[in-house]
Amino acid sequence: MAKTVLVINSGSSSIKYQLVDLETSQALASGLVEKIGEPVDGHYKHEYQGQKHELEEPIHNHETGLKRVLDFFKEYGPNLDEAGIIAVGHRVVQGGSLFPKPALLTEKTLNQVKDLAVLAPLHNGPEAEGAEVMSKLMPDTPQVFVFDSSFFFDLPKQASTYALNKEIAEQYQIRRYGAHGTSHQYVGQLVPDLIGKPAEGLRQIVLHIGNGASASAQVSGKPIETSMGLTPLEGLVMGGRTGDIDPAVVFHLIRNAHMSVDELDTLFNKRSGMTGMTGFGDMREIHRLIAEGDKDAKLALDIYVHRIVGYIGNYTAQMGGLDAITFTAGVGENDEIVRRRVIQQLAPFGIKLDEAKNDVRSKERRIISTPDSSVKVCIVPTNEELSIARQAEVVANEGDSYGNKFEA
Repeated sequence: MAKTVLVINSGSSSIKYQLVDLETSQALASGLVEKIGEPVDGHYKHEYQGQKHELEEPIHNHETGLKRVLDFFKEYGPNLDEAGIIAVGHRVVQGGSLFPKPALLTEKTLNQVKDLAVLAPLHNGPEAEGAEVMSKLMPDTPQVFVFDSSFFFDLPKQASTYALNKEIAEQYQIRRYGAHGTSHQYVGQLVPDLIGKPAEGLRQIVLHIGNGASASAQVSGKPIETSMGLTPLEGLVMGGRTGDIDPAVVFHLIRNAHMSVDELDTLFNKRSGMTGMTGFGDMREIHRLIAEGDKDAKLALDIYVHRIVGYIGNYTAQMGGLDAITFTAGVGENDEIVRRRVIQQLAPFGIKLDEAKNDVRSKERRIISTPDSSVKVCIVPTNEELSIARQAEVVANEGDSYGNKFEA
């Protein structure tokens, strides 16, 4: 009988899900719920065995959406009662200083995840709500929180600490927490075997580049730096986020544009980045505009690449050298132009790209540098759902590291 984990990623107005087979590491089924709580009809999509099933109807809240998702499993398959489901794994962006490891849902951990919404207001609240709903809908199945920030929990103090007033930083829990941790951990663990080097002592940079984008520096499989900070806003240029920006821009806009906190939040997180500079967050549209001679799009891509190269240089210096650069996530895995642009700027350091191997939209792990390149350049497709499923399996079988064990 198969062993599966249902992985759920609850957003403020959406839910993504996958049923992951732990033995094959494949997604048996997946789906999406959109426009939750909006005045227009919501949208469901459920995919199983190559068949796509869609529905549009009002979705009042997460409970309504998740009940319908379970109906889809019953109607279209696979039947969860027969799928060997051992846990439901919930992606949570912010574990703060409380969660270095995954946690079983209990009354205490649920409240802690809710309280951490002060550090991730767009994420933790809906993620806690999704888990709470599923615990009622599937009371005999362990519900497990898996945190994006856990991989970066033990960042060196010099990397995690901001040069902010010490008392204020401690009172309001302000530090670099990082995000995309499940992806950085998953990808980083696969690189040593791919390039034929031992994990011990390996110095690598993982570039998780999608609509959200982040970089990490890892030595011997442990992170020593990451680009996202207190929130996912800091770091690389993203689809809708500014990435690094002078904090005084906030003061300037409050004083001169009379913008509110909510307006600034929306501006920095949703209306900036590639979207703010070009009108599009999709990199394919950026390339189309550049091909048509659009100067704004060309500048936006120059900025995008410039920021990535700057982080590579910074992290290489912090690690005292570099053995591997790995691209992952939507842009990292599929955009040969961005990869080429980044590596071309590193040519003075002996890093060389094999153009033929780079000219792919890769679904496989591969080395795309030349044999004589001073650093291995790789593509490793990420699989955050599989990483969450595996971590949830451990908690379901053994309990979490906080002393909680599931009792049906």
